[in-house]
Amino acid sequence: MEIQTAPAKKIVHNITGGSDEWFGLDFNMNIYRGCNHGCIYCDSRSLCYQNPDFDTIKPKENALQIVRDDLRRKAKKGVVASGAMSDPYNPLEAKLNLTRNSLELINAFGFGASITTKSALVERDGDVFADIQTHSPVLVKLSITAADDALVRLIEPNVSTATQRFDAIAKLSSKGVFCGVLMSPVLPFITDTDENILSIVRMAKDAGAKFVYTYFGMTLRAGNREHFYNALDKTMPDIKEKYIKRFGGRYNCQSPRSKQLWRLLADECERLGLIYDMRAVIQNYKAGYESRQLSFL
Repeated sequence: MEIQTAPAKKIVHNITGGSDEWFGLDFNMNIYRGCNHGCIYCDSRSLCYQNPDFDTIKPKENALQIVRDDLRRKAKKGVVASGAMSDPYNPLEAKLNLTRNSLELINAFGFGASITTKSALVERDGDVFADIQTHSPVLVKLSITAADDALVRLIEPNVSTATQRFDAIAKLSSKGVFCGVLMSPVLPFITDTDENILSIVRMAKDAGAKFVYTYFGMTLRAGNREHFYNALDKTMPDIKEKYIKRFGGRYNCQSPRSKQLWRLLADECERLGLIYDMRAVIQNYKAGYESRQLSFL
């Protein structure tokens, strides 16, 4: 099968707002356009992103050359993030190695790296992450929304199971890579149960994760709202009516149990010694690099 590509002029973009915000990141990098994980809630399906062919993964043309040139032009070092709009460890990555090769460039140019993924394939690049950590910060976030693999198959049909993702955390942690769980989104009326939250936190601890960070809700807007509701029609039609009644056309759909769940999460993380505050995550994964690089904090 012929692989479709997406045009690109620049790939490594500065993050507006500076490194004190979302996980202390400085640059954003998307090597691929689109994703075929099939997550029923994915915000990247929103019409505002102008990608009607979202389920088709398209590597960006001349991606490695562009990444190399982009990094070379940066006046300051910093943490380069990947995984905001498409998963950097999609099925094509197993063949093309574009994410791995980009990480090798990040390593060669002396930058730090941050990955967000739902794929256990990330464990493959543990050696590169460990090498980057010798000079710059590394943060690997496994996105896990449900602890139960059967539920995962309903809401994230083409993704590594939760069991596989926790196994990836365990393997990366054993190599000294700073990694943890991004428990997001938490789907109201679906994954916002005490059992699910506590299971994820405890499984994270068992796997050697350093942190669990979450937002107790999700987002819905034109494009992904329709896709989400169509998916619910097939598997959880009663849940769809709850969304319509509770949220209407809102963008920010916070769990009605968010306050209780925050207390539950905080208490369990405190008990287990897991970080759950973003600023603490930033301080911990960047600890020890301040004197080597001027722009990491």
